[in-house]
Amino acid sequence: MATAAKDSTLKDTQNASVRVEIFDQAYNLRGSDPEYILKLAEYVDAKMRAVAEATNTIDTVRLAVLAALNVADEYHLLKRKQESGATDYQKRAHLLADALDEVLNEKRKAG
Repeated sequence: MATAAKDSTLKDTQNASVRVEIFDQAYNLRGSDPEYILKLAEYVDAKMRAVAEATNTIDTVRLAVLAALNVADEYHLLKRKQESGATDYQKRAHLLADALDEVLNEKRKAG
């Protein structure tokens, strides 16, 4: 049990507290990379402001949900693109492997 307490203490010392503002609300967040947390907060703030401009909505909860849907859409589009790219590489790898097998088989027959 003493080990678990020691491990959580080590984790806490690695997680710095960072104060960020998202849509004029202050938040204290913890993480191992304060610069990254700031970058994420700026991104979310920008998304919320863009949604607010586009929809003329002032309800912050609604804005947050719409911004989250926007970010989720971006994520899934990128994920689909990445999976599609991986499939293309796999097809190409199979074609190259088949071509290599063909060349090796020809050399075996010739030799």
